[in-house]
Amino acid sequence: MDQNLISLVNKLQRACTALGDQGDETALPSLWDSLPAIAVVGGQSSGKSSVLESIVGKDFLPRGSGIVTRRPLVLQLQKIDEGREYAEFLHLPRKKFTDFAAVRKEISDETDRETGRSKQISTVPIHLSIYSPNVVNLTLIDLPGLTKVAVEGQSDNIVMDIENMVRSFIEKPNCIILAISPANQDLATSDAIKISREVDPKGERTFGVLTKIDLMDKGTDAVEILEGKSFRLQFPWIGVVNRSQADINKSVDMIAARRREREYFANTPEYKHLARKMGSEHLGRVLSKHLETVIKSRIPGIQSLISKSIAELESELIRLGKPIATDAGGKLYMVMEISRIFDQIYKEHLDGIRPGGDKIYNVFDNQLPAALKRLQFDKQLSMENVRKLITEADGYQPHLIAPEQGYRRLIESSLVTIRGPAEAAVDAVHAILKELVHKAISETAELRQYPTLRGEVNHAAIESLDRMRDESKKATLKLVDMESSYLTVDFFRKLPQDVEKGGNPTHSIFDRYNDSYLRRVALTILRLLFLSFSETTGSTVLAYVNMVCGSLRNSIPKSIVYCQVREAKRSLLDHFFAEMGKKETKQLSSLLNEDPAVMERRSALSKRLELYRSAQAEIDAAAWAK
Repeated sequence: MDQNLISLVNKLQRACTALGDQGDETALPSLWDSLPAIAVVGGQSSGKSSVLESIVGKDFLPRGSGIVTRRPLVLQLQKIDEGREYAEFLHLPRKKFTDFAAVRKEISDETDRETGRSKQISTVPIHLSIYSPNVVNLTLIDLPGLTKVAVEGQSDNIVMDIENMVRSFIEKPNCIILAISPANQDLATSDAIKISREVDPKGERTFGVLTKIDLMDKGTDAVEILEGKSFRLQFPWIGVVNRSQADINKSVDMIAARRREREYFANTPEYKHLARKMGSEHLGRVLSKHLETVIKSRIPGIQSLISKSIAELESELIRLGKPIATDAGGKLYMVMEISRIFDQIYKEHLDGIRPGGDKIYNVFDNQLPAALKRLQFDKQLSMENVRKLITEADGYQPHLIAPEQGYRRLIESSLVTIRGPAEAAVDAVHAILKELVHKAISETAELRQYPTLRGEVNHAAIESLDRMRDESKKATLKLVDMESSYLTVDFFRKLPQDVEKGGNPTHSIFDRYNDSYLRRVALTILRLLFLSFSETTGSTVLAYVNMVCGSLRNSIPKSIVYCQVREAKRSLLDHFFAEMGKKETKQLSSLLNEDPAVMERRSALSKRLELYRSAQAEIDAAAWAK
């Protein structure tokens, strides 16, 4: 497996970039951050590009003044047994570059595509793979050169932007730092060493590379640094001799440049004893071996991370719901299915499986009886009100003792007041049913996914409840009106008829007595009888009204349950379903317009899940091949 480790990481890194994982997101787990990589850090003009080209053995990096590297370049070297050298870019799949001058141009062009020609920088990496018999398996990330001043066309904060970008790569514990410093400058001022020590103070993952050793002032050398006596790191410093600008201008062959480098260390007295541990070829081998070792130690942790992340991603995708169907039938089915889920949740509230439906019983058991009690029929049927209604009952020629019309008016005027509590009960139940609609909608996870559909379902449900309320109000008030329009005669026939036992007192008195004295006596008696009758009438009507009120107390809830609660369970969304069947694909699509943030999140999660499953398969395959 060891020989395949770097190739495995190369595959995973390419997959990370293709699926949007560059380690710069906090909202999603990052495989990129867990993969070991070697980041190349150095100031401008430190010889960073020359070191990379020496390791590869090809001229392929853009050159020029100012900040040339403006995007991270993930350089993946893959050793092949034989065949012609070629390069491939991840953004140009299946296109092989055999001309490395064209590789240099494509790096510049792809940088401009991302950043424009504004000389600004971008954190989005370019992936370049080079296949050659003359390289070792290795992955290097070339970062923009650290600088101290902005050049024309760059913002003033570019110095800090570059430093922050470099730091974001090298501060990760899985990053191996290749710190490039020129030997002809004071190492104490080296940008690469300064930032490396900030993130890796013990030098446990930093490799130091000294460039331009051949350009040091006469009488000076870098022996103490290369021997580890000053600026000590955990790993030995490695010196390299790059091609001069004149060599680059003359396009001196890289093989010849490597030979010259070997000769320089072998023939220079100060470095002869270190010759075997110097040079770009040795640097490439050391880095490749170290990278393999680090990857091998990290594989178990990576496997654990992948398994955990797959479970988390799958769980969140389930919570976010399925993506939208593309065809009209699929969209209609999805709308109907989600609506039925809501309808079922709503029924469960009414049936007591979920809370809330018990409030309806409270209306019937407490609120309605309390409202009826507040009507205070005994006050309505006081002596004064009874006398007034009886007196007015038959207009200008009233009955003297028992006007039937007076009875009826007393009863009707009392019963009509029951309409108020009846209507209030209908409205109270309606309010509860509406409240349960909002509750059921909030509990329907699928509706959270589609705000437009959620609004339509809510509107349709409330419209249905409004229609049911109106029908319930008509039916319930009819019950009250029916009691007012027909009185139960048997109730009155069973009452004592003491006044009428002696016949009609009015006729008998005026027939027997004709003189004025007796007439005054008779009228006095009649007034007394009338007062007695008024009191009896009040209590009689009160008894009847209470009887009817008790009956309505039972029948009003039945009417409300039949017209509202039962109908809400049976046909809350019937009209909505009928309308959905008539809608066209475009209209159905508008209902399934998700919150853009949710759509983006699902897309990101799906890509990340694809990455992790692919990584899991790659690692498993490498393990089996061992």
